[in-house]
Amino acid sequence: MEVILSVRSLRKAFGTNLALAGIDLDVCRGEKLGIIGPNGSGKTTLINCITGVLRPDSGAVRFEGTDISSWPAWRRARGGIARTFQIPRPFAGISVAANLRVPLDYVAGKGPKASREHELLALVGLQARAHHPAEQLTQLELRKLELARALATEPRLLIVDEVMAGLSESEINDVLDILNGLNARGVTVLMIEHIMHAIMRFSQRLICMETGRSIADGTPAQVGGDPEVRRVYFGKQAHH
Repeated sequence: MEVILSVRSLRKAFGTNLALAGIDLDVCRGEKLGIIGPNGSGKTTLINCITGVLRPDSGAVRFEGTDISSWPAWRRARGGIARTFQIPRPFAGISVAANLRVPLDYVAGKGPKASREHELLALVGLQARAHHPAEQLTQLELRKLELARALATEPRLLIVDEVMAGLSESEINDVLDILNGLNARGVTVLMIEHIMHAIMRFSQRLICMETGRSIADGTPAQVGGDPEVRRVYFGKQAHH
């Protein structure tokens, strides 16, 4: 399969804390890849380095065959990589639709904005809330708006960071349906999530990180049954 994202020997330290210890990662086009790991294992640092929020100390990031290691975050976003954030922060005081106009204005030449707004709201099931103030949305609706804003740039790779945290079971299913639909339309999805049954159901392949390294890579069943994964991840969860 074609590799859309390739990470090689990525290292990132914060003072004496080594967050990424030379990690390698390949993501194939069209894949649904999940990344798990205990808090502090380097998951968010990894996606921050992929999206350009952070600069790694060493290593390389290639997207669709191009070395983007020196690209700023805005260029990576325009180049086809989008992400959601753990805590949705919509623009308050304006409508849901107006929240989408901000990223749509940012991406030039993508067609009429009104039709794109409608299409994006339909994709995430927010048509009925288009003219409501964004601050009046429920947690589920905020997550959907966060997804819609990420999709406004028409990404080929979408990185979702704990998009289902705090949601009910039916709401989790709703988000999974949206993400599966996007993947069926050709969007590669990289998911970081602590809700284990959700990421297990969604992912075709699962990676477990610990102290800035990948310690397991395989199908959800293979990774879930790995003794080292059970020790460092499930064991730690069981004690919280």
